[in-house]
Amino acid sequence: MMGGRPLLLLLVSALLVQIRASDPLLYESFDEDFEGRWVVSKKDEYQGVWKRAKSDGHEDYGLLVSEKARKYAIIKELDEPVTLKDGTVVLQFEVRLQNGLECGGAYIKYIRPQEAGWDAKEFDNETPYTIMFGPDKCGSTNKVHFILKHKNPKTGKYVEHHLKFPPSVPYDKLSHVYTAILKPDNEVRILIDGEEKKKANFLSADDFEPALIPPKTIPDPDDKKPEDWDERAKIPDPNAVKPDDWDEDEDGEWEAPKIDNPKCEEAPGCGEWKRPMKQNPAYKGKWHAPLIDNPNYKGIWKPQEIPNPEYFELDKPDFDPIAAIGIEIWTMQDGILFDNILIADDEKVATSILEKTWKPKYEVEKEKEKAEEAAAAADGLSEFQKKVFDILYKIADVPFLAPYKTKIIDVIEKGEKQPNITIGILVSVVVVFATVLFRILFGGKKPAAPVKPAVEAKKPKAAETEGAGSSGDKVEKEEDEKEETAAPRRRSRRET
Repeated sequence: MMGGRPLLLLLVSALLVQIRASDPLLYESFDEDFEGRWVVSKKDEYQGVWKRAKSDGHEDYGLLVSEKARKYAIIKELDEPVTLKDGTVVLQFEVRLQNGLECGGAYIKYIRPQEAGWDAKEFDNETPYTIMFGPDKCGSTNKVHFILKHKNPKTGKYVEHHLKFPPSVPYDKLSHVYTAILKPDNEVRILIDGEEKKKANFLSADDFEPALIPPKTIPDPDDKKPEDWDERAKIPDPNAVKPDDWDEDEDGEWEAPKIDNPKCEEAPGCGEWKRPMKQNPAYKGKWHAPLIDNPNYKGIWKPQEIPNPEYFELDKPDFDPIAAIGIEIWTMQDGILFDNILIADDEKVATSILEKTWKPKYEVEKEKEKAEEAAAAADGLSEFQKKVFDILYKIADVPFLAPYKTKIIDVIEKGEKQPNITIGILVSVVVVFATVLFRILFGGKKPAAPVKPAVEAKKPKAAETEGAGSSGDKVEKEEDEKEETAAPRRRSRRET
């Protein structure tokens, strides 16, 4: 019995460790009202209203950006700071851009400990953070930020280090999970929806800009280029002589431009006749001495390198702990929903929460999206396709395409019935347009406008056949008949 007690204590200890490891360091699901647990900034510039709201189509709640074109700031202080120096740390949260994201951020700032007396109500864009992580999109910017603020031990200054070549923000309006995994071997991995999109090393100059470890040497700011420093690799040959037969006159001596003499309008000619100028067949251009290697060339001047006073060596980043999490953004879109914010020291915990909370919602949203796309395809044309066909109808109305108008409209209407061949239809019409235009501009015969036949008494069928005339008259008549029959089909969409 006595020998079994140590084993029992060992098992209990292992169980407690396992339970501890299975608990997140921070988890915010917004199942309960955030007021009292989160602090909204009282700074005047942050007028955006935060709301606890359901995700569209779900019973799950999140923290909602409720208004367009506003600045937002809200912060939650942790009970205990989370250290990033030892072991694995996982930062994870869910965001749904319910109305898309044209210009704005949807990232989280992991705030470092503040000075004594700091008030969470003063949270703003100047509040120091350790890590900034999450989507940001506006203009040419489209990235999932990962920014580390690291203190230089030599200077005491904090420097922002940006992850190079970060992944892009998903373009849809579905729920997505963003995960950053910080490993004790200096590795950081960025995942979207549980799938790795980027792997980097904190100490690699190839992965962060600027590099965490500064260069050993820097250009001397006080070094100046000598006045006699020659940077010309080639110089004109001082011994070269222009050949005697070198002709630099392209078309004669220059003369001032002249204007028409009004008196010449009444006569067949005016003034002294001069032979017209032509290109000089012996013209060789302006003569220049050939280039030779510069004997005084010293290369492109650069200041000399000196030891970098800010250089330091580092085995691993000296992370500041996380004392709070904050969302401080300026966005032109509303409908941004944050949910399931997590800090954990075990990747399995993050994966488990992702599987239980995000994945079921995403699958429902994805199926709904597919159904809507299928319904739109079944109902007819997409908005883009409608715009394309509207343009094609306008092209068909161009006057010089009149002889081809009926055929063009037939092709367009076929495309409207079969939206999957829209691109092919577009290409066909553009080719016809370009071909006819080319013929007109470069010598082709301009197509004659169709002539309406004079009104005459209806002839017997046999007489019509005998009097059909040339094959061209027959084709023109057939095209007129096609145009009459095609008109009702065209009216079906263009007039509605």
